Amino acid sequence: MSAREYPQRPIVGVGGVIVDQGRVVLIRRRYEPLAGHWSLPGGSLEVGESLAAGVAREMLEETGLEVEVGAVVEVFDRIMYDDQQRVRFHFVLVDFLCRPVGGVLQAGSDVDAAVFATLDELPSYGLTDKATSVIHMGMSLAEKGR
Repeated sequence: MSAREYPQRPIVGVGGVIVDQGRVVLIRRRYEPLAGHWSLPGGSLEVGESLAAGVAREMLEETGLEVEVGAVVEVFDRIMYDDQQRVRFHFVLVDFLCRPVGGVLQAGSDVDAAVFATLDELPSYGLTDKATSVIHMGMSLAEKGR
């Protein structure tokens, strides 16, 4: 059992909607929660780390990309229960719009794969409804920022 399971309080997580030329970065998670599923890159904020620094670190660790961290796309919670209806995972997630500024896309330590995908390709990755929604919001923000 990981330290993230059955937490005493919610864990702050940061994620990135990395947009480049009409494509977004997706990763396939190696560990729970959602092991084996495609999602947006991200992870837990460390003590003493700012949100922007945490996003930049997690994007580099999971995708090999150095990013410029932009606006907040969405803030939401992910609460997952076990069979006895006890809280197994509880994250408060803050997803940011990001733009790659260096590095090469590659799967990092916490992921099995990393890809660029277009909006048309998203259904083939079996993303959660929330991840799909956040991606669409991020792509919309990216378009407005051009």
